[in-house]
Amino acid sequence: MLRDVLDGSLDLLLGGSCVGCARPGRALCEACAAILPDVGRPAWPTPAPAGLVAPWAVAAYAGTVRAMVLAHKERRMLSLGGPLGRLLARSVASGLAGLDGPDGPVVLVPVPSRPGAVRTRGHDPTWSMTARAAGLARAAGQDVVAMRLLRSRAGVLDQAGLDAGARAANLAGSMHCPAASLRRLRGRRPRVHLVVCDDVITTGSTAREAQRALESVGLSVVAVAAVAATPRRGSPTRPDPPGVLGPRSLLNAEGFD
Repeated sequence: MLRDVLDGSLDLLLGGSCVGCARPGRALCEACAAILPDVGRPAWPTPAPAGLVAPWAVAAYAGTVRAMVLAHKERRMLSLGGPLGRLLARSVASGLAGLDGPDGPVVLVPVPSRPGAVRTRGHDPTWSMTARAAGLARAAGQDVVAMRLLRSRAGVLDQAGLDAGARAANLAGSMHCPAASLRRLRGRRPRVHLVVCDDVITTGSTAREAQRALESVGLSVVAVAAVAATPRRGSPTRPDPPGVLGPRSLLNAEGFD
């Protein structure tokens, strides 16, 4: 009852509501948080870019998870950084478990946001989620840190509306690992395994470019982890309650796109 009163008070003061079910109060109510997926699964795009390491995602990019990603990124609802970080941490954990445990420390590397996008949004959502995921892994006793190793080169277009071929062409050579970042990594952890982190896997072009940039300076990328992946067209689905992405959702379909 006290939590209900608090949620109602927050709605009166801030005009907030749950992105999943529109219940007045917090950005993500307890009911919607409780049914979020708790395990990652392979999220191969179709077709997958040549050479892409295994990509993992914890949810389909639909329903509540999609609303969370968009609200955090575009509407600056920073309170969603925690729940999104937990989802990303689950994806990372599943990806590492699929490797039978990498021998050595792990570094989570966020896909770099364009500087203009960060200025417009007022924050870097991918970095926020990645840093939180690394913190959760450390709290669980794992040797995991997050580091901004990649930078975007000028001239990259917004990916929205581009098909797989156009995305790949747009991103080719668009990322690099500065020498200073590499020295900082070598100074802290001379022998590491890297996981590329992003919010959503669509065609895999962004993740593959990040992987290429890291491998070009001699680093080992073992997996890609994301919060969500675009559902594969034609996958069988069963409906969830309106606005909620639950265990009956696309997460249990045959695959992601």
